[in-house]
Amino acid sequence: MASPCVAAPQILVSTSPGDHALLCVRINDIAVAIGKEAKLYLFQAQEWLKLQESGHGYSCSEKLSKAQLTIAMNQTEHSLTVSQIPYPQTWHVFYADKYTCKEDNENSQVEDIPFEMMLLNPDAEGNPFDHFSAGESGLHEFFFLLVLVYFVIACIYAQSLWQAIKKGGPMHVVLKVLTTALLLQAGSAFANYIHFSSYSKDGIGVPFMGSLAEFFDIASQIQMLYLLLSLCMGWTIVRMKKSQSRPLQWDSTPASTGIAVFIVITQSILLLWEQLEDTSPHSHHSHHNLAGILLIVLRICLALSLGCGLYQIITVERSTLKREFYITFAKGCILWFLCHPGLACISIIFNDYQRDKVITVGVILCQSVSMVILYRLFLSHSLYWEVSSLSSVTLPLTISSGHKSRPHF
Repeated sequence: MASPCVAAPQILVSTSPGDHALLCVRINDIAVAIGKEAKLYLFQAQEWLKLQESGHGYSCSEKLSKAQLTIAMNQTEHSLTVSQIPYPQTWHVFYADKYTCKEDNENSQVEDIPFEMMLLNPDAEGNPFDHFSAGESGLHEFFFLLVLVYFVIACIYAQSLWQAIKKGGPMHVVLKVLTTALLLQAGSAFANYIHFSSYSKDGIGVPFMGSLAEFFDIASQIQMLYLLLSLCMGWTIVRMKKSQSRPLQWDSTPASTGIAVFIVITQSILLLWEQLEDTSPHSHHSHHNLAGILLIVLRICLALSLGCGLYQIITVERSTLKREFYITFAKGCILWFLCHPGLACISIIFNDYQRDKVITVGVILCQSVSMVILYRLFLSHSLYWEVSSLSSVTLPLTISSGHKSRPHF
């Protein structure tokens, strides 16, 4: 049996204005419960914390007497109306009977009392069967807006982007990998939207679509990691060899490719490990376990490493245009890697039920901004035109000229 000094199950209660939550308790063996005078004691999290930290040294019975709500387990089904609560709160639920506060509690272990607790918690429309918890509310609407934005952007820019990719050029591979990562991220958002749409109706959703969303998200993370690592490592190695013949290109060398592949495999293993250990269906951005912590550490290390490499390139670069190119790339690169660790730290100031939601929404938005920065950088007509004049190399995306740019001698 649960001791009143040890935390038992927690529930999150929230009611909309004018409504009341209904807490329903069902007991399987009512005879044993009545014989043991079993009761459930509910404490608000803050009040229980104050009670624990108090220096008064309350006895067992005194602690139980300070419970905000008490449910006597003397009926097969007992319903308790929870008064209006303006915002979600965590409650601790404790079981106790007539033996709990006695030193000799041998009789309390004679027979357990199985019970089921259900919270009918009205949403903003007064629907007590809304399946989204306080930590999930709003995600359905967020993914709907995200899918809508992706669709609008695709309608506006898909044709010009396809034409830019078909033109080829030194950054042809960059645009292809970046576009693939963006499509995977959009696919993840669409799969999440379908899953949450079904989840809102039956509380189950479409598990396959939820798993598919996680797979697309992992694939997008791997694509972007390989892209950023390959560019940074390639440029760094080219600089070390003092080769200026092909600046600002996808400079692939065995060393840079090997480093990128090794780190990509490491992150892939950590991502899969995290998914296998995570039991929550909607928290693939939360990083609660050891694998998630290792992922955060890896991202911080990569941001520092690539930032140092780009800083060395920027400090020795004489061309103002190229230096601005590297600075902008560094901003997008560092934002991609540090948004997750940064939001994990920021989420500490929020309530428990808000943290996963803040991290999920924040990471997706920050990574989308990072992609926009990189797209604007690689699709900038004027910048590439001027860089091509300096580097005497054919660079893509001079769309306004109506034909591919030529080297300038």
